[in-house]
Amino acid sequence: MLIERIYDEDLAQASYFIGCQRKGEAVVVDPRRDIDVYRTMAAANGMEIVAVTETHIHADYLSGTRELAAATGATIYVSAEGGPDWQYEFAGERLHDGDAITIGNITVQAVHTPGHTPEHLSFLVTDGAFSDQPGYMLTGDFVFSGDLGRPDLLDEAAGGVDTRFVGAKQMFASLRDKFLTLPDYIQVHPGHGAGSACGKALGAIPSTTVGYERLYAWWGPYLAANDEEGFVNELLDGQPDAPMYFGRMKRQNRQGPAIMGERAPLEELDVQAVAADLAADAVTFVDTRPAAQVHEGTVAGALNIPAGRSTATYAAWAVDPGRDSRPLVLLADGQEQAQEMWDHLVRVGIDAVRGFVTGIEGLPQATPKLVQPEGVEAFDKALLLDVRAKSEHAAGHVPGSTQLHGGRILWNLDMLPAEGTIVTYCQSGLRSSVAASALRHAGYDVVELDGSYAAWAAHQENLAATPAG
Repeated sequence: MLIERIYDEDLAQASYFIGCQRKGEAVVVDPRRDIDVYRTMAAANGMEIVAVTETHIHADYLSGTRELAAATGATIYVSAEGGPDWQYEFAGERLHDGDAITIGNITVQAVHTPGHTPEHLSFLVTDGAFSDQPGYMLTGDFVFSGDLGRPDLLDEAAGGVDTRFVGAKQMFASLRDKFLTLPDYIQVHPGHGAGSACGKALGAIPSTTVGYERLYAWWGPYLAANDEEGFVNELLDGQPDAPMYFGRMKRQNRQGPAIMGERAPLEELDVQAVAADLAADAVTFVDTRPAAQVHEGTVAGALNIPAGRSTATYAAWAVDPGRDSRPLVLLADGQEQAQEMWDHLVRVGIDAVRGFVTGIEGLPQATPKLVQPEGVEAFDKALLLDVRAKSEHAAGHVPGSTQLHGGRILWNLDMLPAEGTIVTYCQSGLRSSVAASALRHAGYDVVELDGSYAAWAAHQENLAATPAG
C-alpha cells in the first residue's frame, strides 16, 4: 500500500493519495482543484485514480473532488450523514457510517465523526496485504496533531446561529465513542497543519497516533473525566477569527465547485491593452510584489497580493468573485510564476485570470500613502484600523484603534466610515498592505502605518528609554 501526503503550505491543507500497487488503483482524499499533482503521482506509480472522496464540506478551500473525477473518470464518494441540511447537491456515491471504498487489498471505511461539521467523515484505512485490522485514520478536520477541528465556523462565517455548542458536544461524543475506542497504534493523518484557521493550536507534526493524542492532547483529561462541560468551554475559548470567504467556500463546496477542465497556459499581455482595460474598469490589476516595493509605487487601484506561500489566503481576503467578476491581471516575472499563482488562486475559487505582465511601466501608477509611527496618533483620521486577529489586538495595540480581521473587512464595510481617511496597520505591514489595497480598490481613502505595530511599539520603547530633558 502507498499513502502519500500532498501538503499545501499556503492553506496548511493536506490531501492524501492512497494506492494499491497490486491492482494499480488509487483513491484521493480531500483533493485541491489544481489536480496535476495527483495525476503525476498516479503516473509515476503506474496507477489509475478510480475513486475520489472528501471528509466534509470544506470551508477554507474549494474542493477538487469534482475536478479530479471529471479528469480521470474516478467515482465520487461523499458523506450522506449530517441530516437533510448537510447533504451534498451534486452527483456521487453517498457514504454512511461503516460504508467502505475498496481498491485491491485496501479498504477505506467511513466513520461518521461530527463536531467540526455535522456531516464530517473520517476514514479508517486497512492494508489487507498485512492485516485485516485498520492501521491508519484520515481524520480531516476532526483530530489534528495536538488539537481538534473548531466547531464554530458555521456561526463565524457561514451564517449559523449558536451551532457551535451543538458542534462542541458532538465533538466530545465523536472522541469518546469513535476515536478513543481505537487501538493506540492507529496512525492519524489530519487534514491540516499549523497555520490553518480550522483550529486554534494545530501542531506542525504531519501525523500522530491515537495513543499519543489520548495521553498528551489538551482534551485528553476532559475525556478521561467525562467532563463534557469543561471540554466544551475549553474548545470554544480563543478560537481565531474566521475569514469571511469561508462562507463562500461552504456554499460552493456543497453545491459542487465549477469544473474548469484543462486550463491553457496564461499569456503575457500587451501593456497598452492592459492600460486600456484598466481605463475601462474591465480588469483588476494584482501587484504580487512585497509591500515594501509596492509602497515605492504601484498601479493605481491595484490589489497587493504578494506571491509566495500565502497567495490563496490573501487573495481570498481581497477578491470576492461573487461580487466582482472582473478578471485579474497578474504582475509576474514570467509565465511560470504567473501559472503558479493561478494554481493558488483557483484553490479558493478565483478562476478568472486574463494573463500577466512583467512590469508596470506604461500603466497608470500611484504611490500608497504612509504615516510614520511617531505621527500616527495625531494624524487626522476617521478610523485607525487594526487588521490583525483579536488575540493580537488584545495583547497590545495602538491606542484608539478598532480591530477588524483583514479577512473580514470587505464583508463588513458598514463598520467603516463613509468619509474621511482610514489608517491601517497589522504586525509588520504585510497584512495591512493587502487590506489597504482592497479598501483603496473599493474606493476608500487609506493610509498605512509605516512598519505597522512593530514599528510603533519600537518607537514607544525608544521614547520610554530616552531620558527626560
